[in-house]
Amino acid sequence: MQRDHGRRVAELFEAHNRALTRFLTARLKCSQDAKEVAQEAYIRMLQLNAPGGVSYLRAFLFKTAANLAADRLKSSVRRGRLDELEFFTSPDSTSSAESSAAAAQELSALLQAVELLPAKCRYAFLMHRFYGHELAEVAELMGLSERMVRIYVERAMLFCRERLMLAGAR
Repeated sequence: MQRDHGRRVAELFEAHNRALTRFLTARLKCSQDAKEVAQEAYIRMLQLNAPGGVSYLRAFLFKTAANLAADRLKSSVRRGRLDELEFFTSPDSTSSAESSAAAAQELSALLQAVELLPAKCRYAFLMHRFYGHELAEVAELMGLSERMVRIYVERAMLFCRERLMLAGAR
């Protein structure tokens, strides 16, 4: 039965892979991402517990691929927003006493905001933004998914930025 299913997926690949990758390239705007998502969709097809329960494997394959593409797009948007968030403006090369005092005040407001964060959110934020660990490293340390760590860091950054704005530090 499993061998039969593998053969059916192989036939599906041969018959529809070109159409699937074109479909995904149109959605993702990147042929490499399209190929990766298509591969992941085929892997999911091979991992089906009850492959006989899916009578329209082609439709199931395209729906699975479309869902994976949508997840990838959401993830890249979230990652882009996370990379764009900044707290401090670039320091001036001509640092005056006034700008140093303003920077110290801004740092103090940021540290106060960080203290108000929930523990997991604070830890993820500090490890990623202050200590420079990659999200995957932080996820492993916390025993969470990288996606959850990204959400924690993003929430922390938005919260801290809002607190800085309320404090008038920006």
